[in-house]
Amino acid sequence: MTKNPKPIPKQYTFKNYLALVLPFIISTITTPLLGIVDTALVGHLPNPAFIAGIAVGAVIFNTLYWLFGFLRVSTTGFAAQALDDPLQLRASLIRPIFIAIALGVIFILLQKPIFNGAMLLIKPNAQVQHHADNYFTILIWGAPFVLVNYVFVGWLMGMTKIKAVLFLQVLINFLNIILAIIFVWGCHWDVKGVALASLSAQIICTLLGVWFIYIYLPKTLNKPDLKAMLSWQSLKSVILVNTNLMIRTICLLIVTNHFISIGSSFNTETLAANAVLFQIHYLMAYLFDGFANASSVFSGKAKGTKDIRLYNLTLRWSLWACIICPVILITIWFGFDTAIIKLLTNQQVIIDLCIKYQYWLIIFPVVVAGGLIYYGVFSGISYTSSIRDSMILALIVWLIAQYWFVPMWGNNGLWLSYILFSLARTLFLLIWLPNSKRYI
Repeated sequence: MTKNPKPIPKQYTFKNYLALVLPFIISTITTPLLGIVDTALVGHLPNPAFIAGIAVGAVIFNTLYWLFGFLRVSTTGFAAQALDDPLQLRASLIRPIFIAIALGVIFILLQKPIFNGAMLLIKPNAQVQHHADNYFTILIWGAPFVLVNYVFVGWLMGMTKIKAVLFLQVLINFLNIILAIIFVWGCHWDVKGVALASLSAQIICTLLGVWFIYIYLPKTLNKPDLKAMLSWQSLKSVILVNTNLMIRTICLLIVTNHFISIGSSFNTETLAANAVLFQIHYLMAYLFDGFANASSVFSGKAKGTKDIRLYNLTLRWSLWACIICPVILITIWFGFDTAIIKLLTNQQVIIDLCIKYQYWLIIFPVVVAGGLIYYGVFSGISYTSSIRDSMILALIVWLIAQYWFVPMWGNNGLWLSYILFSLARTLFLLIWLPNSKRYI
């Protein structure tokens, strides 16, 4: 006689799924917001080299932290899987913290090669490089704190402690603004003041994160076996999952940097229009990221409880999100397209070019929805080999497409290639969807 299927708890509804989305969107934009705040503050100082130096430094840190943002994503999945097992829940926190601290220390030790390599690529003038160096050499000491904070936020996400996540993310930006105003406008420390403000905010929020972890970490009678938790055998699966996600991010970085590189061969106005449209495309991606994180939490819960019905529900909610997100984005764009563009530039030539190429932004959310949202589903169940392989295949599509279409159609060919890359991310990832149920 077959057993009755496990009933789905009442709290597992699409309404609860949606309740996770907005906090997750807010939490993903913290790192770029820090760079924006820093840039805005020095942008009111008399020397333009200040803002250029901050901008260069922000590019370096955004690239580094984006590359290792997998720590938050993978930790969310592991924590969600371990909700019913206190010992595994502790392990899902301790293992990535160990990796985060190790990576942060490596960043500090290799700070000179990292900075010098970035300068070879960016090639700023001597004055800008001097200010970028001041900014970088201070803020690099925050690397362990930033990466550990990624783990804390990912773990709290997996635990669905949304208020704690929101508090930490809002606080780090609030502290950064207040301290930067004091250090830059009050103490006149210029670029160094901006860097010290960001570093202080990172340290304070990480320490506060320790308090939240202490509150929410399940208390067990058994003392955790750190030696076993940090053994190579136990770390191997965590490292493998994170390595797959890092390869995915590297592929994405190759495409975005190649896009910018090819765009720089066009005239200055087209390059500027592409930069504006690409920033808007990033804002769209943040909306998708909120849905992807919610899918990750629920698919992780399904794996942790071996509840195939909950996993099927998560797949259904993710499908609804793939329909809802593009509709919302396209509706907003049709209603406020010119207004949104004018927020980023007031030059009429660039505005006209953005409007000329804007239809690519209308297509983008339709073709990329599945790739971004189901990415969350797969990361939640730690089925990251599919994420890695689909992104490698999509990268190949990009390389072929831009080779053929850019010479034929110029900037339209460049955007068409990016749309085909985004579509390939979705189609190749969905190939592995039927096989994903074996991981529950």
